[in-house]
Amino acid sequence: MSSVYPQLQIEDEKGTIVTLHTDKGDITAKLFDDLAPKTVKNFIELAKKDYYNNLSFFRVIPNMMIETGDPTGTGSGGESIYGGSFEDEYNKWVFNFNGALSMANQGVDSNRSAFFIVTSRTVNSEDAKSMKGAGYPDEVIEHYEKVGGSPWFDQRHTVFGQVMSGMDVAQEIAAVRRDLNDRPLEDVLLKSIEIKAQ
Repeated sequence: MSSVYPQLQIEDEKGTIVTLHTDKGDITAKLFDDLAPKTVKNFIELAKKDYYNNLSFFRVIPNMMIETGDPTGTGSGGESIYGGSFEDEYNKWVFNFNGALSMANQGVDSNRSAFFIVTSRTVNSEDAKSMKGAGYPDEVIEHYEKVGGSPWFDQRHTVFGQVMSGMDVAQEIAAVRRDLNDRPLEDVLLKSIEIKAQ
């Protein structure tokens, strides 16, 4: 029986495929058009306008995430296609597993253009216990333990896609030298986003 959780069988799921071309190489992901429709539409339309071209990965934290998508490079700027911030799209089917694409925000319903890729390769035993206590399905906990992730982002950041290939590139970006504010000492750029299939 197949899983009801798309990230556990990402190759078989339907959804828009995008490739992020970076200084370090390519990252290809599948988007969750049906589960986060407003977020995916925002991401695709901004990409088609070349909005993301040559933006820096301005926050990188090893074993956590790499963030980009804000022209101000602060995490508090950027704009959406909706003329301001827009609401979160949480659901019980997708999670902040290693490789998840999630929206950065400044609180509830404050999504604009910034997003991050989860790069956590492990989940510690305390997090696993917390997930069990919070009622996470066993299948989801097992996947977190298998691939890693950041469960503390769940229901706080909208998950709208999952990396299919290029996690080695994401991990290379996460490992660059950075300052005390987690900003890379040398710019790493998201050069462009290619919409491969819709």
